[in-house]
Amino acid sequence: MNLQDFVKLLRTRWVTICVVVLASVLGAAVLTLITTPLYQASTRLFVSTAAGSSLSETYQGNRFSQERVVSYAELLSGRTLAERTIDKLGLDMTAEELQSNLTASAKPDTVLINVHVVDASPVRARDIANTLSDEFVTLVRELETQEDGTKPDSRVVVEERAAIPESPVAPKPMRNIAVGLGLGLLVGIGLAVLRDMLDNTVKTRETVEEITGHGLVGAVPMDKERRKNVAISFDTDNSAIAEAFRKLRTNLQFLAVDNPPRVIVVTSSMPSEAKSTTAVNLALALAEADHNVVLIDGDLRRPTLHKKLDLVGTVGLSTVISGVSSLSEAMQKTRFPRLTVLTSGVVPPNPSELLASQAAKTLLSELKDEFDYVIIDSTPLLAVTDAAILAAGADGVLMMVRFGQTKRDQLAHAVSNLEDVGAPLLGAVLTIVPTRGGGSYSYNYSYYGEGPVTRRPSQSTSDG
Repeated sequence: MNLQDFVKLLRTRWVTICVVVLASVLGAAVLTLITTPLYQASTRLFVSTAAGSSLSETYQGNRFSQERVVSYAELLSGRTLAERTIDKLGLDMTAEELQSNLTASAKPDTVLINVHVVDASPVRARDIANTLSDEFVTLVRELETQEDGTKPDSRVVVEERAAIPESPVAPKPMRNIAVGLGLGLLVGIGLAVLRDMLDNTVKTRETVEEITGHGLVGAVPMDKERRKNVAISFDTDNSAIAEAFRKLRTNLQFLAVDNPPRVIVVTSSMPSEAKSTTAVNLALALAEADHNVVLIDGDLRRPTLHKKLDLVGTVGLSTVISGVSSLSEAMQKTRFPRLTVLTSGVVPPNPSELLASQAAKTLLSELKDEFDYVIIDSTPLLAVTDAAILAAGADGVLMMVRFGQTKRDQLAHAVSNLEDVGAPLLGAVLTIVPTRGGGSYSYNYSYYGEGPVTRRPSQSTSDG
């Protein structure tokens, strides 16, 4: 992964990163709020030895004091002194608790010892620090005094007594928030990278071409308006999604110059991959270019075209194939010039057998002779076999691949189904592509000698 890929990943997974960072910062804030404030009181002890009569003796005395300081620091943190301090102040705590709340440190090459005591009460912290120091002075005197009462060689004095601390030393809000922010960024980015590594969906042209073995013939941007009104008015619409379908139309016309596909099945691996929306608007884009187009609802199980185009759905493909109605009776003109629709008709009990019949093949042959293009909106390939049956008798198949939702194994399985029946795959169309952020797609086509046309959509398609 290079830097460009990493930046793209961050832009794509920014929601994950932000959620983790927010949770981490909130956790740090809550921890700060529920943590009991602790106050620290400090004293400083001075260790000295009896003055020598010569420079050499004085030096040896200083060295003796410095050596004693390390041992004294250990005594300050010991159990004996903690118990004496507790008894002196009448504290309601154990010696272990007091030991955990105090630290004693000796400065290197000095005769000074710093004693720090933390407690939830600033007054008690001061009292413990001062009493502990006083008791230590007494303890050293007891330890250093000889049995014969000889004056000890070293002594300890409290050089600086503790005062009541004004502000707590813990918790530290800014530090906690900073740690939470840093930890959140690390975990968030790590989770984003992990999710990207585990992501099995199709998002790039390279992935589509690798799995299908064919080129990407179009990319349709997300357009929320298509949820309300599927059909695009190409005579007045110059939006990014309209241009995407015009480019798809152009690419189709160049796929096979000598024998261009005229009966085209539009399918997908799974439902909700913008199959129907693409079929409708591809037909409209072809009609805009002065072609006579018939759009067929080949989904005899869950038909939708009659709802999307406000047409009658009870008379259509199934009734024509079964002989209940004639083709001329079932064909419906639309409000769009040069576009005729053959809806699904009544949902039959045996859709696959109906589509595989000789009557269905004859019907498609008649429509091919009458119209310039026959666009068939079929079922998803992995759901039922209907799409594969239609694809086997068509000039070509367009595979819809939904950006960020269609899984690689699903697409590979769907392509394999087409290969099993010998259906010619024209290519794939990437649908519902984000129009902004790291997942946005640059609509840049340079096929067939055309100059690149790059658009960044300002609108945002969805469909069943």
